[in-house]
Amino acid sequence: MKKSLALRLAAISGLVAASTGSAFAAVPADVTSAIADMKADALVVAGAFLVAVIALAAFKMMRKGT
Repeated sequence: MKKSLALRLAAISGLVAASTGSAFAAVPADVTSAIADMKADALVVAGAFLVAVIALAAFKMMRKGT
């Protein structure tokens, strides 16, 4: 019984995987430029956060004396 159930589940998952296809749609140029701008802004914010974390760690080390 367990083997039969396992085979059925494998068949169902295989059928689902085989029936899914990939869809490619054209993305408008505005969306592409907005994503590029967002990526640049995210890099600036991540860089500022990294500098702040390093500064806090350095300040903590200076106060500790090590």
